[in-house]
Amino acid sequence: MPLETPARIVRELARRGYNAEREAVTLLAGAPDPAAALDAAVEAAPDDALRLTVAHVRTTLDADDVADAADDVADAADDVTAAGSTPAGPPSSETTSDSSSPDSTPDTSTEHPSVSTPASPTQSGTQAPDVPVETKGSATDGTEESPSSTDPDPDAGGVDALDRTVDVAGDVTGRSTGTGEYGDFVSVFRDRYEKLSGKLRGRVNHRPASAIADMPGGSDAAMIGLVNDVRSSANGHWIVELEDTTGTFPCLITKDRDIAPLVDELLLDECVAVEGTLSDDAGIVFVDALHFPDVPRTYKPSTADRHVQAALISDVHVGSQEFMADAWGRFADWLHTEEAAAVEYLLIAGDMVEGVGVYPDQDEELDIVDIYDQYDRFSEHLKDVPGDLEIVMIPGNHDAVRLAEPQPGFDEELREIMSAHDPRIVGNPATVTVEGVSILMYHGVSLDEVIAELPEEKASYDHPHRAMYHLLKKRHVAPKYGGHMRLAPEERDYLVIEDVPDIFHTGHVHKLGYGKYHNVLAVNSGCWQAQTAFQKSVNIDPDAGFAPIVDLDTLDLTVRKFA
Repeated sequence: MPLETPARIVRELARRGYNAEREAVTLLAGAPDPAAALDAAVEAAPDDALRLTVAHVRTTLDADDVADAADDVADAADDVTAAGSTPAGPPSSETTSDSSSPDSTPDTSTEHPSVSTPASPTQSGTQAPDVPVETKGSATDGTEESPSSTDPDPDAGGVDALDRTVDVAGDVTGRSTGTGEYGDFVSVFRDRYEKLSGKLRGRVNHRPASAIADMPGGSDAAMIGLVNDVRSSANGHWIVELEDTTGTFPCLITKDRDIAPLVDELLLDECVAVEGTLSDDAGIVFVDALHFPDVPRTYKPSTADRHVQAALISDVHVGSQEFMADAWGRFADWLHTEEAAAVEYLLIAGDMVEGVGVYPDQDEELDIVDIYDQYDRFSEHLKDVPGDLEIVMIPGNHDAVRLAEPQPGFDEELREIMSAHDPRIVGNPATVTVEGVSILMYHGVSLDEVIAELPEEKASYDHPHRAMYHLLKKRHVAPKYGGHMRLAPEERDYLVIEDVPDIFHTGHVHKLGYGKYHNVLAVNSGCWQAQTAFQKSVNIDPDAGFAPIVDLDTLDLTVRKFA
């Protein structure tokens, strides 16, 4: 049993059915032989003990070992004190509203729900427009001190690392069954239709396409289907062809209708519902209303019952010549300070490394040319963060997994390389629930498609969270098949957003953006890679060195910059 970190000791104790005092874990970690010390401490504990205490550990260590471990604890405390930053408390909520959508259920999305007070003017760098940030070490805002995550106050509802749980849903890892045959594609789209149509059936009195075709002209009609085609007529109207399990049927949206602007939001293969009236010849439906599966406007997110925070990052890109090692180091150092004491979770949304052969002439921009060496170096950087953080990571399109989504988590060889601090490695996408808060983690390749297809005012690289709003509205992280989007056909569609998340976390586009859509916090977390020559050639100006920190008890967000 390797016990090179306190986190491993905590997990081993949990496996044996014990909780533990933090100082007891520290003493065990400081012992000459931590594994033997843990065995002896468990043996020394009374049979009815559920919590390993300092007294249990001290009885099994000789005086010199106890003194050495105590010195280590004291040195660590001195280091924290020497950091000298005043802890920052949760920021106050500060919201603004987007304009309403012409849909019958208007979009009440909110951008920049809560951010810290801007620090110095020198921070502008690559920050996204109108995004206030707080620089590392700027802790003079006079906010209330945050409770420590590593030394919780029982009266404040704090918990030890042993008591923290991470639940994962929607992970394809170990469940991939697709062979690429035609029947697999039929299965995945049929599953998509069944899941998303179920979210629309209560809103319309729908009929299958085959039944609508047999109805007399002038009848009221409603249909739920996947968007098979969108085209304009000679008169400037829109014909949307919907497909269900019985066939296809054309629907006409006239240019003078209030819902006409919604046609610009439609993507092929997404699921929608229409209501309207059949033409006299019963050959087309004149659409009066268009509905998306959407997030209910009344949705109320879950929150943690104690003050605890999660750091949301993505696109580290270790191995690139432009990887910002210094910024990462400042971020890791900050995580060790008292100011970051409430940060107990680190969630990484893909692209741990730069990869090999991802784009033309990439080898000319690599600092590390071997993919396994890239992951080894990433693991070394991961060791810089506190050992008691709960780390969850998903792969991205630069990582050494299949490109087709859903992407399974890394194979065993890469998991072994990235074993620092025992990270939880899951597939892309996956819903991770921590402290009762559900976080949908998706790397975000489909954002390219959404931004390319939608008007700039509705989705752009400068405001990636707005593109995320549309994925929430469509209840699917990658609705369009084809183009840049590669789909791995499975027995079920793992890309459907079946349950509304409390937080939606993406990366991929290397831009910082965040806001709230129907009370769901959407965060695209930027990157840790400065602009590469390739990015410059395609006009990508990255927002690098940012770390969004979310308060899980309030879902307020603080953005810190370390570059």
